[in-house]
Amino acid sequence: MTSTLEHPMTSAATVGDLMTRPELQVSDDVMVDTATDILRGSGADHILVRDDDGRCAGLLTRLHLAPFQARSWYTERTPVRDIVLDRAPFATADMPAATAAVAMRARGLDAWPVVDDDGRAIGLLSL
Repeated sequence: MTSTLEHPMTSAATVGDLMTRPELQVSDDVMVDTATDILRGSGADHILVRDDDGRCAGLLTRLHLAPFQARSWYTERTPVRDIVLDRAPFATADMPAATAAVAMRARGLDAWPVVDDDGRAIGLLSL
């Protein structure tokens, strides 16, 4: 069962109370065509992207990959880190859920990575 921000929130609800574990994660050196295959194969709408140190680098969506649908030598040689995707700032587990909902709506996000103090992804918040 997935918790979302559409559920009634108490004033004390935090992002940590509502986040889920990120199911799909890739390194930022994965090629665009591989990321596209992962999204298609999983049926998911997004993938969490990690950098070389394991820190959250952003969230990659189907919309970000749309320009690369026509496979070519370019998609085979372009790492995910080189394309536009949703990057920081990210949510934190202690952030009030109401604040996160406002930020997500303002940025047009359906999902937002949740990171710890070291910048490592610990969850995913869905709107």
